Amino acid sequence: MSAKKKSKPASAPRAGAQSIAEHRFLFHKGRDYRAYEFLGAHILGGSGVGLTPEDVNVRGAETVPGGEQPSPAGTGTSAGTRRDRLSGVVFRVWAPRAAAVALVGGFNNWDPSASPMQRLEEDDSIWEVVQTNAGEGDLYKYVITDDHGKQVYKADPYAFSAEAGGPEDGHMRASVIWDPCKPFRWNDLAWRKRRDSCNPYRSPMNIYECHLGSWRRKEDGSFYSYRELAARLIPYVKRMGYTHMELLPIMEYPYEGSWGYQITGYYAVTSRYGTPEDFRYFVNKAHEAGIGVILDWVPAHFPRDEHGLAAFDGYPLYEDSDPLKREHKGWGTLAFDFGRPEVISFLISNAFFYCDVYHIDGLRVDAVAAMLYLDYDRGDGEWRPNRYGGNKNLEAIAFLQNMNRDVLGNYPGVLTIAEESTAWPSVTKPPSVDGLGFNFKWNMGWMNDALQYFQTDPLWRGGSHNKLTFSITYAYSENFILPISHDEVVHGKKSLLDKMPGEYEDKFAQLRVFYTYMFTHPGKKLTFMGAEFGQFIEWNEERELDWLLLDYEKHRKLQSFVRELNHYYTDTDALWETDDTFDGFRWIDADNADDNVFTYMRFSRKQKAVLIALNLSGKDFPEFDIGVPAASAYRRAIDTDMKRSGGTGSRRKTVYHVVDGGCNGYAQHITIPLPKFSAIILEKEG
Repeated sequence: MSAKKKSKPASAPRAGAQSIAEHRFLFHKGRDYRAYEFLGAHILGGSGVGLTPEDVNVRGAETVPGGEQPSPAGTGTSAGTRRDRLSGVVFRVWAPRAAAVALVGGFNNWDPSASPMQRLEEDDSIWEVVQTNAGEGDLYKYVITDDHGKQVYKADPYAFSAEAGGPEDGHMRASVIWDPCKPFRWNDLAWRKRRDSCNPYRSPMNIYECHLGSWRRKEDGSFYSYRELAARLIPYVKRMGYTHMELLPIMEYPYEGSWGYQITGYYAVTSRYGTPEDFRYFVNKAHEAGIGVILDWVPAHFPRDEHGLAAFDGYPLYEDSDPLKREHKGWGTLAFDFGRPEVISFLISNAFFYCDVYHIDGLRVDAVAAMLYLDYDRGDGEWRPNRYGGNKNLEAIAFLQNMNRDVLGNYPGVLTIAEESTAWPSVTKPPSVDGLGFNFKWNMGWMNDALQYFQTDPLWRGGSHNKLTFSITYAYSENFILPISHDEVVHGKKSLLDKMPGEYEDKFAQLRVFYTYMFTHPGKKLTFMGAEFGQFIEWNEERELDWLLLDYEKHRKLQSFVRELNHYYTDTDALWETDDTFDGFRWIDADNADDNVFTYMRFSRKQKAVLIALNLSGKDFPEFDIGVPAASAYRRAIDTDMKRSGGTGSRRKTVYHVVDGGCNGYAQHITIPLPKFSAIILEKEG
């Protein structure tokens, strides 16, 4: 059988390599992956964004020197010829069915009659104007007039920055002119070289998921800025031993309660925490500290806010025109039209933009299942089958495959991660074998089973024993991340600590065992902020985490244990080097449901071994026999019952010698004390 020919990623030209004509052609084909160099607001006569005077198809722009006289200050220009040197700002917007488009801003007193935009002669779906007296930092919007004469003020879909505040503050959610090509002193070349040469599947990955607005706040309740967070959050993440941060969406969004998942400004980092330069500073500092930055990204849907993408030119444009595909009623949002080439250019360009301009290290794609299934959250008669009569969204599948192929092809060290909650096959297989092409997928099955088991009363856990063993049967079917995300600590689900049954002491003990189970199970790791020190109440985006809990010994010791476990995980090849192969895991006893005890081993590629024993019962086992491979001894590495971690300190020995005597199918064994609600990691010696 001949192998399928692998499709190559589209070669995306760097800034300045494409002409306006090339941008237009590729944009309408769904293959302009740097459409932000063409559409939006671009400062002329400065650093530019892939533009030259010859490329700028503007009419009547201000010239220096020679040529026609400049247009009067405060007006947009729309007649004339190309210039040797241009000043002002060129604005372009895609609005094919608009009857008229005007530019408004402080530079023309927000007068819709002052700066009318004109359709490009070569492409009447795109409107353009040069505003000679506009500059960086100016606010602006587009006034879209539809066929019925209705006018709507819209933010620029390609705006690089957005106005801070909202209507409640007297603001209009306007776009802000910013030049993404302005100089910035990056100090992360060494980081990016290491990242690009790293095999992520055989490297440690321990992600700290974080919502910037509620990690910490100032005494008056206001947000810390990106720069202030760089001085606080990044050292904390480094000290705690995490390898990456994953930030809940930082693209501009109007509704605080959406946590950032209802985006109106895809190209604008939210002004809640500062400027685009400030966010560059944040990423740069993370890289200097050796921390990767992953962004949550939402190409599935967008909100209905009038100033956003909804009915942008008076009609469905970014959203699907088919009413049976247009809405996600459960969220009250609109689905992107993945069959429209210009929407594909918009979205994939957005992924490229954050790689190019902000040097991000990964994109975690939200709500992938909502994209893959035409009947997602829809009842009978509320969805339309595809051309084959099925429920797969063929256009969305093609979009994800192309996005992954081209992002990963152009940015070898950048990761794409799918939050996909169904059993869709081959999410992390390449498109050449009909996969979606992601690097990693969240293991939602593991998460659901593990949390259900740990929330079960210990008296009845024996009946749920398989919830901690079943995940190994599919652990290598995809490249998985084990996620304990923000979604698991909201809406009445309780915090991770409070999910644990029993008395106060038992909750902490079981949480330490949970962490040990998670960090010794195949798959990369992700935990949401606050879980590391035992946040007791659910996450609330309107307030900071309860850092005052660290005044209490139990919480301090839990944080210390998590820090120790994080660093041990990173330093121990056996816990991450074989996440992608069956050779990395072996059960010793998967069937001891009566005692609620689990014993297993992890192996590095050089067969360095660690032994793990978990006791999830409320019973103490003073002498518990575990069959082991031949060795001289097993040395204690991590012990959840140590006093410094909040335990009883009952296990005093650090080395357990192997003795003859069959157990668990082995000819020799070790005998260890196994206190209730405890876990131990032992390293094989000799």
